[in-house]
Amino acid sequence: MDKLYTFGKYLRKKFNKNIKKVPVSIPGFTCPNIDGTVARGGCVFCENESFSPNFQKEKFTLNLDSKENPLLQKQLNALNKQFFDTVRNYKPIYNPEEYLVYFQSFTNTYAPFETLKALYDTALTFPDVIGLSIGTRTDSIEDKTLNYLQDLSKNYEIWIEYGIQTSNDKTLKRINRGHDFENIEKTIKKTKDLGLNVCGHLIFGLPGETQKDMLKSVKDTIALGVDSIKFHPLYVTDNTLLALEYKKGKFTPISEEDYIETLVKAIKMLPDNISVQRMTAGTKNLLAPDWCRDKATQMSHIHKALKKSGIKL
Repeated sequence: MDKLYTFGKYLRKKFNKNIKKVPVSIPGFTCPNIDGTVARGGCVFCENESFSPNFQKEKFTLNLDSKENPLLQKQLNALNKQFFDTVRNYKPIYNPEEYLVYFQSFTNTYAPFETLKALYDTALTFPDVIGLSIGTRTDSIEDKTLNYLQDLSKNYEIWIEYGIQTSNDKTLKRINRGHDFENIEKTIKKTKDLGLNVCGHLIFGLPGETQKDMLKSVKDTIALGVDSIKFHPLYVTDNTLLALEYKKGKFTPISEEDYIETLVKAIKMLPDNISVQRMTAGTKNLLAPDWCRDKATQMSHIHKALKKSGIKL
């Protein structure tokens, strides 16, 4: 890739409109490596507050085998409130014309199909919503859900965002992911065979990984046939297993220089048809590294590095 192909450019090219993703966090959702299905404790870096502005905690959580959902009305109310509150905030800043509802926190297909259908269908009734983007794990989506999303994709823009993180099985085990790369390969192939759009999330700076490992994950992700990629640096927030390791001196975060160098090489590897949805991430609620505190400064440094490498913005 010699010219940065952002997700915004993809949407503008396809719809010729200003479209924004609206993040929502549904109470009662969790992950199978939190509730004990495949592991406990979650990924070592996971604190969903750091990823989602609409994160909500809930004592009762759902899974694929839940027989009832006493939270459904609460979930629908939360979806409604978060969407309209966020749109109200977006309008004076971005002046969007249409929206994708982004189910962001935790695993947004890890619930009974009836619950998922109610949430997805409701989101698609909101004004100016043209589709959905659903964040999930490759070990937590049923064929019934995939088939339903395929049906929705005939009339709506539907994306499934899978947390790949790395293609290294040793690292996946190290971060307590609860599945291997083979699971990722099989699920993404199944998703792409149904004609659905896939965005893969990758993290640079995972424990024990070299730049060679990170770029191999990029290569392996491209080979999966994804349509878009999000890149994240691994940062440390409180209330995570990674924070304990960091405080004991057992984990050193990736430097900004190493992250940007790896990112530039990764973007150069991308074919022209794969869009980039995110190039970095940051939060004020962090322990380290300090450079992840200010996303605007990060983006300025990234843009300079991309230009210097010959990639047009």
